[in-house]
Amino acid sequence: MAELSAKKTRWNEWVLEKLFFFCAFVSVITTAAVIFILLEETLTFFETVPVLEFLTGTRWTPLLEPKHYGILPLVAGTMLIVMGAAIVALPIGVASAIFLSEYASHRARSIIKPILEILAGIPTVVYGYFALTFITPGLRVILPDTQIFNAASAAIVVGIMVLPMVASLCDDALRAVPASLRHGGYSLGATSFEVTTRIVVPAGLSGIFAAFVLAVSRAIGETMAVTLAAGATPNLTANPLESIQTMTAYIVQVSLGDTPSGSLTYQTLFAVASVLFVSTLMLNILGTWVMRRFREVYE
Repeated sequence: MAELSAKKTRWNEWVLEKLFFFCAFVSVITTAAVIFILLEETLTFFETVPVLEFLTGTRWTPLLEPKHYGILPLVAGTMLIVMGAAIVALPIGVASAIFLSEYASHRARSIIKPILEILAGIPTVVYGYFALTFITPGLRVILPDTQIFNAASAAIVVGIMVLPMVASLCDDALRAVPASLRHGGYSLGATSFEVTTRIVVPAGLSGIFAAFVLAVSRAIGETMAVTLAAGATPNLTANPLESIQTMTAYIVQVSLGDTPSGSLTYQTLFAVASVLFVSTLMLNILGTWVMRRFREVYE
């Protein structure tokens, strides 16, 4: 009986091992296929459009005559959204995490944490209409020069979208700090504020930065809310009150089914997607380096 049970256990382990290997293999193959397709179509695009013109050009009009293929307006629009969202989400998210992990009672935490997670479950298209019908009218009351479609409204709503991610991940990072460090600070006469700002936050800094990187990556890749709130004007500007277009919004604009496959306009999708892919990859590499560089290990 024991031998039969051991054989069954070994069989189950073998099946699970092969299943996990297959899942990992599919993930690797899928990633490799995405990179291959992006690279192939992007190189075909650069056979017609010079790389230097693409990366340094200040006009993006691939759908109009005369055609221009300078991606800087799309990059500038994306950066406006990312910086605005970071200004909204990062300070509020860290402050919320500090309150939840260091000051909130169990009852308050059980109420606030689910509310934050509800924000993460709202569809992005709802956020886009919220920006159009609530945030933009409010901005136009305060700043009459605000256009109907504008970067500020999109940045605010994207900041609200990534706020739950920042708060939740930072809360996990702070709660992972050993209680003995807090007790040591209190035993030396430190106040609660000093323990939080000088001991707990520095000890959880790598996790906090990882939350920042994930939030910025989400902001870069956000599509529907930005498309609805910021418009579709590839405008090289630093004014957040004007209409702009992000890289993801351009991909949505062109990927409507009426773009001929193999055309130059079709290939611009992959060129823009490649820039988006490289930007996100560099952010993740930076985040991994910072986590390893500043990671604290406690016994």
